[in-house]
Amino acid sequence: MRARLLAMMTCSAMTIAGVAQAETLTIATVNNGDMIRMQKLAGAFTEKHPDIELEWVTLEENVLRQRVTTDIATKGGQYDIMTIGTYEVPIWAAQNWLVPLDFAADYDVDDLLPAIRAGLSMDGTLYAAPFYGESSFVMYRKDLFEEAGLEMPEAPSWDFIGEAARKITDKDNEVYGICLRGKAGWGENMAFLTAMANSFGARWFDMEWKPQFDQPEWKEALQFYIDLMNDAGPPGASSNGFNENLALFQTGKCGMWIDATVAASFVSNPDESQVADKVGFALAPDKGLGKRGNWLWAWSLAVPAGSQKTDAAKTFIAWATSKEYSALVAEKEGWANVPPGTRTSLYENSAYQEAAPFADLTIKSIQAADPTSPTVEDVPYVGVQFVAIPEFQGIGTAVGQQFSAALAGQSSVDQALSNAQALTQREMEKAGYPK
Repeated sequence: MRARLLAMMTCSAMTIAGVAQAETLTIATVNNGDMIRMQKLAGAFTEKHPDIELEWVTLEENVLRQRVTTDIATKGGQYDIMTIGTYEVPIWAAQNWLVPLDFAADYDVDDLLPAIRAGLSMDGTLYAAPFYGESSFVMYRKDLFEEAGLEMPEAPSWDFIGEAARKITDKDNEVYGICLRGKAGWGENMAFLTAMANSFGARWFDMEWKPQFDQPEWKEALQFYIDLMNDAGPPGASSNGFNENLALFQTGKCGMWIDATVAASFVSNPDESQVADKVGFALAPDKGLGKRGNWLWAWSLAVPAGSQKTDAAKTFIAWATSKEYSALVAEKEGWANVPPGTRTSLYENSAYQEAAPFADLTIKSIQAADPTSPTVEDVPYVGVQFVAIPEFQGIGTAVGQQFSAALAGQSSVDQALSNAQALTQREMEKAGYPK
């Protein structure tokens, strides 16, 4: 009896020790389709790594940004892996807030698309691994264009987009010619509007860091956007971000949607989209000034310096951003649903090219975006749809609130621009620009 009790105690102790050795990674991520799919498929990772458990914190985009920024700046240590973007990585890496990522040779870091890899590196060191990369382009209903006697060019102008949107609008049947982001946020409406304004020749700052919202290029761009949305956009557009517009397009209520290239697999997936067999794609529009209204972004996984589980975190990130993960998605969900915009090999894969009619325009859009020369005139900053300075997060959201209010009819275009100029000037002077 004593021997049996001793054996049971020994077994129990071993079990407790085994449990104690397991590490739980807390992962903060965004509530979009690709990230939700990753959570669903993560069992394949934990099967191979039973010593690592995963705890997910899934948040709306604006909330995610607020939470992870607060946590990393205060060294809160809530998260072991953060989903962050091309804006945060170089700024946070310079503050020593991120752990450098060094992967084994079979990860093939050289396969990462140069534009995406460069945006996630500092001094040649990778500080975040891209889960997917994106630019932006036009998604449109081919059937509505055909009914209206219109043909979408591969490289449309803003004037054509405006004319087509108004022509295919049928508000009586809840079909709106165009859906565009209106929800306030530096990564929501201002991502779209900044990229759009670039193509109109507008810029956030001149070479002396003076805000430019009092210049005619911003007036033309914002007025065009407000008029277009009033004439051909859905009701309540000032509350719509990526997910809301995706739902509208998938249910047949948008004739066009200009947004992230990553959305292409969702709007053309017959399991998720009522218009999957009717979708066409085109490059982001231009004004004939040499710049298109497309951005450059990567949602990426990074390890905050405050994490005590860096080895396990790197192990998960290496898996989630690997060729192995892409193959798993292809096996379970089809090649068209593989996270796009990160690896050269994906765009050399004939199975992917055949399954994803949007592949060619996606890679063209990513390669065309130039963060070092985002607009027509010279600028002192880096970034296409954002300005890569720490102050931009607050300023961009405040300006986004002004423009969202104008879209909602709560202020005029002139008043919104005047407010944007004043608040940006005030915050930049407070921050000591020009430095």
